[in-house]
Amino acid sequence: MKLMTVEAARAAMLAEAEALPAETAPLAEAMGRVLAADVAARRDQPPFTNSAMDGWAVRSADAPGALAIMGESAAGHGYEAELGPGQAVRIFTGAALPRGSDAVVIQEDAIREGDRVTVPAARPGDNVREAGRDFRAGDVLLAKGLRIDPWRLSLAASAGHAELSVHRRPRVAILSTGEEIVDAPAQPGPFQIYDSGSPALKAMAETWGATATRVSGVRDNLEAVIAALRGAEADLVVTVGGASVGDHDLVRTAAQALGLSLRVESVAVRPGKPTFFGVLSDGRRLLGLPGNPASAFVCAELFLRPLVTALSGQATPSRLVRARLAQPLAANGPREHWMRARLDPAEAGGWSVTPYGDQDSSLVTVFAAADALLRRAAGAPAAGIGQAVDVLLLDRA
Repeated sequence: MKLMTVEAARAAMLAEAEALPAETAPLAEAMGRVLAADVAARRDQPPFTNSAMDGWAVRSADAPGALAIMGESAAGHGYEAELGPGQAVRIFTGAALPRGSDAVVIQEDAIREGDRVTVPAARPGDNVREAGRDFRAGDVLLAKGLRIDPWRLSLAASAGHAELSVHRRPRVAILSTGEEIVDAPAQPGPFQIYDSGSPALKAMAETWGATATRVSGVRDNLEAVIAALRGAEADLVVTVGGASVGDHDLVRTAAQALGLSLRVESVAVRPGKPTFFGVLSDGRRLLGLPGNPASAFVCAELFLRPLVTALSGQATPSRLVRARLAQPLAANGPREHWMRARLDPAEAGGWSVTPYGDQDSSLVTVFAAADALLRRAAGAPAAGIGQAVDVLLLDRA
């Protein structure tokens, strides 16, 4: 099979991952989704000049002095009249500044005696928020392609939007194959193991913005695999296991029966060489991942995440950072190697990275402990302590 570099394989996959169509969603359903259109302000924010503090609205020309108290302005209930010479209005944070006033004296600096208040000197604009200070009507606040988070959702709401134009969430179907896997809490047979790959991949896809379903329990039978692939309603079908070319690896053959057009046959990556990608005759995309958990998870970070991101309507940024080796590394072989690793703060600033000693692709404990993947380029020479390397940060709480 033709081996492609990680970069070339990812590019070939992303060429088949145009953003999904836009739809209108209420704010409550827009979290984690990508904007399909700019979001502009529908009015100024704040819409009126208001007080930044509790205190007294005054004309700065009258301060210092003893002023007549004319009423109050509270949030949602402003003082309607215009403030005249020698007058003051009790005001609260966020309340509209009365016409005629130009400053707010904070309540701690004023002394009230009956219907009069004595205030110190004040300057125009003291403790005042001008109308439109945050943004003006018509300002583009959120650009197309941004993913909605709680802060951006708040901004859209403050601009008067109850719904947003967002790209549809990608539908991802996770299909795991193999006679050797069972779902907990079923009792595994003497030669079986629990399925740890597809539950994690489903969670990953959902974390990255997709809606994901699992199709589990597909045995090593060609017709069963074909039926499972045919019935997977998704924009992207992800298979786990059966990706290689052994006697029991049936996914490629099953996909070919459904008109698979391969874009990536195999990847020069460790772990994860059997990873493949193509498009079925009905337009569904198919990403085939190896069955070993670490191989599947590494390739999910390298390929599944960018695919979900692109289908969601967002550009795929580089997630690599530089760190310095905490231990020496031997020369690398002909495949790009992504090593599970631990990051620690470096004494001189930045990060120090330590790859785990056992990189066997079946080890789930190592991946659960890792917070980064250390990239070793194909054919990279031996590297010493302190040498800078590329690492990919994993999402860790």
